Amino acid sequence: MRRTLQPHERVRRRPEFLHAYEHGRKHHARFMTMFACESATPAARLGVSATRKFGPAVVRNKAKRRARELFRHHKPMPGVDLVIIPRRGFDSIPFTDLVTDFLGALRRLRVPLVPGQGATP
Repeated sequence: MRRTLQPHERVRRRPEFLHAYEHGRKHHARFMTMFACESATPAARLGVSATRKFGPAVVRNKAKRRARELFRHHKPMPGVDLVIIPRRGFDSIPFTDLVTDFLGALRRLRVPLVPGQGATP
């Protein structure tokens, strides 16, 4: 399994984030707020928005790494943009609890996973 997300698998520009915020479905999970929005791209894409309010750069970068790891292991079907906003505890809880929270949010948002992507924590 490759270790990085390709450029076509990332939500990068501000208008793309704003589109997900305005037109996507939102769910407040225990450790994250997640937006899911349909898109015309041939792959599922991830965006992470960790502002300075979340913590210093080290903490924000750790949260982004953990979010990308969740996305890599539990990839949604193509044509979905996911935007994750980490909440307090996202960077410090055990990864298995984070997986449970992530999968619960995907179920709540009705985002299907790619078959064979391990839907259990």
